[in-house]
Amino acid sequence: MSSWQPQPEGLEQLLSLLADSLSPNTQVQKAVTQRLETFNAIPDYNSYLCHVLIKQPEQEERVRSVAGLILKNNIKFGWLKFPVDSQEYIKTVLVDGIGDSAPMVRSTTGTAIVAVLEECGPENWPLALSRLMASIDSTNVHEQEGAFSTLAKVCEDMYKKLDCEIAGVRPLDFMIPKFIQMLTHQSPKIRIHALSCLNSFIPTQSASFVANIDQFIAALFQTASDGVAEVRQHVCSALVRLLASRPDKLTPEMNNVATFMLYSTQDKNEEVALEACEFWLTFAEENHLRDHLRPLLDRVAPVLLNTMIYSETELVMLQADEDDDDAAVPDKESDIKPHVYGGKTHTQSTEQEQQHHKLGRDAEFPSDDEDEDDFDDFDDDDELTSEWTLRKCSAAALDILSINYGVDLLNILLPYLKERLFSQDWLQRESAILALGAIAEGCIEGIEPHLPQLVPYLVNALNDTKPLVRSIACWALARYSSWSVQPISVEHRNNYFVPTMEGLLRMVHDKNKRVQEAGCSAFATLEEEAGKELEPFLKPIIEHLVYAFQKYQRKNLLILYDAIGTLADAVSSSLDNEEYVTLLMQPLIDKWQNLADDDDDIIPLFECLSSLTVAAGSSFIKFAQPVYERCLRIVHGNLVQLQTAMGQNDEDNIPDRTFIIVALDLISGMVQGLGGNAQELIMANQTNSSTPSLLELLLFCLKHPDSAVKQSAYALVGDLAVSCFPILLPVLGTLVADLIQQIEIEPSTDAVSVCNNAAWAAGEIATSFTNYPDLNKDDFVKYVPSLVERLVPILLHPKSVKSLAENAAVTIGRIGLVCPEIVAPHLHVFAAQWCESLWEIKDNEEKDSAFRGFCKLVQLNPSGLASSFQFFCNAVVRWTSPSAILNEQFNALLHSFKAAAGASWDAQMAALPQPISTRLRERYGL
Repeated sequence: MSSWQPQPEGLEQLLSLLADSLSPNTQVQKAVTQRLETFNAIPDYNSYLCHVLIKQPEQEERVRSVAGLILKNNIKFGWLKFPVDSQEYIKTVLVDGIGDSAPMVRSTTGTAIVAVLEECGPENWPLALSRLMASIDSTNVHEQEGAFSTLAKVCEDMYKKLDCEIAGVRPLDFMIPKFIQMLTHQSPKIRIHALSCLNSFIPTQSASFVANIDQFIAALFQTASDGVAEVRQHVCSALVRLLASRPDKLTPEMNNVATFMLYSTQDKNEEVALEACEFWLTFAEENHLRDHLRPLLDRVAPVLLNTMIYSETELVMLQADEDDDDAAVPDKESDIKPHVYGGKTHTQSTEQEQQHHKLGRDAEFPSDDEDEDDFDDFDDDDELTSEWTLRKCSAAALDILSINYGVDLLNILLPYLKERLFSQDWLQRESAILALGAIAEGCIEGIEPHLPQLVPYLVNALNDTKPLVRSIACWALARYSSWSVQPISVEHRNNYFVPTMEGLLRMVHDKNKRVQEAGCSAFATLEEEAGKELEPFLKPIIEHLVYAFQKYQRKNLLILYDAIGTLADAVSSSLDNEEYVTLLMQPLIDKWQNLADDDDDIIPLFECLSSLTVAAGSSFIKFAQPVYERCLRIVHGNLVQLQTAMGQNDEDNIPDRTFIIVALDLISGMVQGLGGNAQELIMANQTNSSTPSLLELLLFCLKHPDSAVKQSAYALVGDLAVSCFPILLPVLGTLVADLIQQIEIEPSTDAVSVCNNAAWAAGEIATSFTNYPDLNKDDFVKYVPSLVERLVPILLHPKSVKSLAENAAVTIGRIGLVCPEIVAPHLHVFAAQWCESLWEIKDNEEKDSAFRGFCKLVQLNPSGLASSFQFFCNAVVRWTSPSAILNEQFNALLHSFKAAAGASWDAQMAALPQPISTRLRERYGL
């Protein structure tokens, strides 16, 4: 209530603490924070804060703002707990602050008003909107700007909540026309706020906005030539949003709109130019507008090429003209991006794994959205260049245009590219190489005939004196690496693949850190594309990568780890060579020994080792024990730390789960690589170590509160089942019981990978019993009905995640190998979906064992396949080359069905699609 007044002593105490909170002394700040937190127990504490913010103009501006920020946070996290009197006082007094003479106070008041509106809704505080709207016509400049600034925040954060009815009136019905009217206001700040408010409603297409859309667009066109850059920036933003949500309103005037946006894309103000460039990116992404954009291509493409040239500001920030020999300069802490590691998930490989990649916004033309994305391979070495820039936006737009228009775009670009690639101006050459990389995917058909000249050009560009040219050439070569590694002929290999590989390895050792980064990342992409083609060059490749350890600073070391891990994934068992593994392990051990168990840099090192241990196989055995023991120590230490923190309810000291994840995954890698030898390693450690055994720790990890930890733990359970199953036997009942609980029909987003790994591990456990026929399988068999009850509904559910349905199908089949008599009676329920789920999975041992189990089910219950016979036949035909055992089973089953069908067999075959029936007759003589 507005009559509330603070107690002088309480007010004085609060003001003193707020003033102390501005102290640079961290200890003082901490003490003040703790003291202020105790004030939350005082019922009218928030009224005091509001009083200081609004009613104490004689106090320092920063003190009042601190009070407002605390108030805003309290509102955000506890408004409903405020006493009613306090709520009413705040709602009555707060709006007075929008006209305060202190800018900081006006701004803080605005955020507090937005917080209250978000908590209680505009309909429960109509005074706020009416007061704000009335104030934008005020003759008091402070009040007018404060009100409009607050409205801009309200519209941005609450555009959906404003689309409502209050006391029979829709606020937007009068707000939107008023905002449009204010676009002609003499004050640039007011015009900017009005545009900001209006832009928030464009995507919503609310009835109030749609009713005024024509007047808005007319006003936009009148404002387009505004002399204030920020106003033009908001006009461009409006046109981008209109293009995305109401293109029908722009297409009649598209020629004029395009002319304006092309002009704005070249605006001297970089913010205006960037916002205008977003128009072309949006245009390119909207497939239904393709025909409207096509006539503009010959005007748009050259502009995008121009805006891909580094700006003067970027060059200053990149220090491009300085001596480029900086390899010995230590990295700043700010150079190191947080390393995100998600653990491994077992999914079935399919024939359609290739993903379409677009240039993204989070890296230098590459995208950080996907780990496998080949645009991950280039990233500028500066804070400025990690931002979304005009150059990046232009490259992204060109990338998508190339995908949509292919050769048509290439024909427009070629004359410009030819001119710029051979320009004396290095900035022109650099931007042309960037453009070549950007169109690599979309224009590949048209550009392929030119690659015999372009690839050598790019390799030669690696010798350029400018590090930015060398680095972008690395990235472009990576974009064309799939062409370079084509095993067409020895001549192709010698002329393109080998020079590309050697050139990138030279860049791995460049004297410039940015080029090192680009070279190492590009080489990792080449590794992925080349795979086994790298085998003849393994030793020199390893020697080059190992030598880089002597030159690299901390940031590029992280990329080097990735390149080594990628090499291991690419050549797999070819790395099972003691000389190669010893070469690689020596620098890795040197780094390993200098890192504490909780050092963030151990995460990418472990990730690298996880891949290396799988590929190295038995050659890793002499390094295995210390690596394994350290992994156990990290898992144990992390679990103890977690238990302590949770016991003390101390959220600040909960350990980073990533350390335990990478340690578990590294143990998984060793188990996969060492195979049966892993059993001896694990057993020896159980008797000789002071650390708890792997099984003890694993049981704790399976119940960890974090899904990502459980995900890696279940992956390890599956890997142990494959390589050293007897180790699991003492705890098998507990493992399977826990595992069943993780298999859900519709797991939450963060639990899908846990569910996947649990389902996969169940299949590996089942299969292991076939490898150890003398083992008593009773401990497993008693859980089979529960497993089937969990797995079958996943297959049948229409919205099941594809990878989860595939894993469920494989595991059901593999359980059928061990306990067909339990699963077979249910065959008629899931047979069709089972066959369909496995259609696209690549032929491998897992699929083979699953089908052998399925055939056992059919043999026990042939009638269960009656209604799904066509699906089964389709699945059989899709199999490229089944194993001899499986082929024999298919043959026996099909002939038994033929014999059972008798005279109706021909009709059944005729009901099948002709390619399927023909293939069955040819393969099995039916």
